Amino acid sequence: MMRMLAEGGLEIVSDSVRVADDDNPNGYFEFEPVKQLAQGKLHWLAKANGKGVKIISSLLEYLPQEYQYKIVFMERDLKEILTSQQKMLDNRQETSKVNDSEMRAQFEKHLGQVKYWLARQINMDVVYVSYNTLVAKPQADCERIADFIGSALDVNKMIMVPSKSLYRNRIGENQT
Repeated sequence: MMRMLAEGGLEIVSDSVRVADDDNPNGYFEFEPVKQLAQGKLHWLAKANGKGVKIISSLLEYLPQEYQYKIVFMERDLKEILTSQQKMLDNRQETSKVNDSEMRAQFEKHLGQVKYWLARQINMDVVYVSYNTLVAKPQADCERIADFIGSALDVNKMIMVPSKSLYRNRIGENQT
């Protein structure tokens, strides 16, 4: 999503500390100071106004209320997330201390809590985007995202980003 927004013309806040790798060949588009939201370190936030910033769902609650936010919330099949996480751990020769069923239960609980919380935030507008649908048929979602953000994004450039070849942890009948 971050690459789509960047290709579409939205300025992205990223520091390139975490570089592209085999697990994510298009890069991560992360910004290290975001990881310090829970500690109240917000010095960077004013300069991010009108720009795209990648923030994981567990850190959204630490965003200050004095700003308005447009959140593109990416959703993906939890089995695919777990498969992807396991492959990433395998590539790094690491192991998880939590089994898949426990992790799935934690993800489901967390997502339910975050969505409930987001629905009650008057300073946050949210659009939910299915990763699976976006990769399969990006046109409608790219148009919806551009309308939601309210910026003159180049939808045609955004559409070119999703790559079925990078959709490697697909669950179901149409696996590649």
